[in-house]
Amino acid sequence: MGQRARIGVFGLFFLSGFVMGVWAAGLPSLTERLGLDPAMLGTALLLISTGALVSMLVAGPLVDRFTSRRVCWVAGPFSAVVLLGPALAGSYPWLLVLSVVFGLGLGVIEVAINAHSVEVERVYARPIISAFHGTWSLGGAVAGLLTAFVLQLGIEGQALLVAAGIVVPFLYLPAARLLLPEPPPAAAQGAAAEGGAKQAVGLRWGLIALLGLAAFAGHLSEGAAIDWAALHARWILGADEAAAPLAYTVFAVAMTGVRLLGDPLRARLGSVTTIRLAGLFATLGYILVLASPQVPAGLQVAAAWLGWALAGVGLATVVPVIFSAVGAAGGPVGKALSLVTAFGYSGLLVGPAVLGFVAKETSLPVALVIPAVMAAVVTLSGSPSIRALTSRSKAPAETPVPARD
Repeated sequence: MGQRARIGVFGLFFLSGFVMGVWAAGLPSLTERLGLDPAMLGTALLLISTGALVSMLVAGPLVDRFTSRRVCWVAGPFSAVVLLGPALAGSYPWLLVLSVVFGLGLGVIEVAINAHSVEVERVYARPIISAFHGTWSLGGAVAGLLTAFVLQLGIEGQALLVAAGIVVPFLYLPAARLLLPEPPPAAAQGAAAEGGAKQAVGLRWGLIALLGLAAFAGHLSEGAAIDWAALHARWILGADEAAAPLAYTVFAVAMTGVRLLGDPLRARLGSVTTIRLAGLFATLGYILVLASPQVPAGLQVAAAWLGWALAGVGLATVVPVIFSAVGAAGGPVGKALSLVTAFGYSGLLVGPAVLGFVAKETSLPVALVIPAVMAAVVTLSGSPSIRALTSRSKAPAETPVPARD
């Protein structure tokens, strides 16, 4: 049971990351096709954020009521098919309308798959969440490489977005079939009652706020890379259209490698040290990206790639550590995860939109100072919140036992 569900969650995370990666890598083509300036793009990203945050807050109670398995069955295909909206938008006003729908899809799938990943980790009773997020990053990296390849062939980026919106919904279905079975009604009610008591003790509002701030900061820094790395390479460093998406790809590949190794790493270093180092590496990476225009012309793109790689290494473990800590509190995870996820993904989705407005009024390098500062906040907020939570209950990352399959 556990092994099948783990494979299914790997599939869901990969497909979710692929959709996000196709969207991110296709942004330069989209902006040029519709003639968007940074502020116009920022508005579209802000509307995506609005839709996502609304659906996240709704998805949590839905998961607790109908189970994460059922929500994943519906949310997965929906989150991919709505990519067709912005892909086919023929004008800026239509892009704004369809961006809200795309955001609704992003929000509900993120809560659903993360809730199910926590449930699977409980079955294993050892750290496995980081590998799931590594698979999400792998999906993004594959999407970035595929986009660069398609553009190199002279095919428009819009064609790949449309193809993903048609094909990916069907790929979600076999993965969803492997998820954990639904618990018997009586068992689910008993677990909900017991878990509700645990959460009332373990996750007070002050702790949720600290966890949420760390998640917000980490997601904002990650979102800046997802939505602006390729554009920074194109606009600031003068990379050509085919090479520009590789800036995001480098970031995604770095995140993938570290996340796939993140579970044993967290078990060895402990959650507090892991998140402390995460903020440090991410901050150093953004500093290098900001400094890249000052290096010799032939090395500017390479310097930026190194910076994005360091940022990816640092940010790789932020989300798994925080989500695992929430799951360690016990009980139904839907509502708790939806709150922390909404905090975090407001950074992932709202942050890049804000960067667009700042870039419009100043410049993109000035705007990227914001995620650099937020990367440092990951350490400042994450360390005390994770320490407070793990002092009350040993996290799965620190008490590995064999999986129960």
